[in-house]
Amino acid sequence: MRLPFLLVLLTALTSSGASAQPTDSAPRLAAQRDAMKPLAWMDGIWRGPAWTIRPDGTRHSITQTERIGPFLGGSVRVMEGRGYEADGNVSFNAFGTIAFDPATKRYTLTSYALGYSGNFPLTPTADGYVWEVPAGPGAVMRYTAVLKDGKWREIGEYVRGSEPPRQNFEMNLQRVGDTTWPAEGAVPQR
Repeated sequence: MRLPFLLVLLTALTSSGASAQPTDSAPRLAAQRDAMKPLAWMDGIWRGPAWTIRPDGTRHSITQTERIGPFLGGSVRVMEGRGYEADGNVSFNAFGTIAFDPATKRYTLTSYALGYSGNFPLTPTADGYVWEVPAGPGAVMRYTAVLKDGKWREIGEYVRGSEPPRQNFEMNLQRVGDTTWPAEGAVPQR
């Protein structure tokens, strides 16, 4: 009875000791911070007109806002989007993060909106980024963002096979200020 207990204890101590060894996360964090630099243009508060095509085919216009900032020492970008109706009510609200995995050399946009969530590949470009969401067999919703002359234009297109893309979303935002979000308001030690 005593031998099995000692073997279990020895195994637990050995395995917990190995996993408890500190790792040097500095190179990984540095790679993540460096990978976020091309997306630093997004930081701040943005506002402008946006439209989407509803399921019934009608075009619906709103005022779109975004607040975006670095988090975890600049290794992650955090964003919140809000769509306002003409009467001031919020009709769209989304939360997301952009992260980079140094092991795979890939960016991921994690998004929460309209009761859905997911992790989607994001690819920075020379003047913005592109990301895609699966939209049924052989189809994607492709979002393409471009920053030009201080303005952020993003379009959404339904793409299936060799069919021509069908645009069903657009926002044209102007940067209106800085923000310390999401780091502002952290709980202090005491």
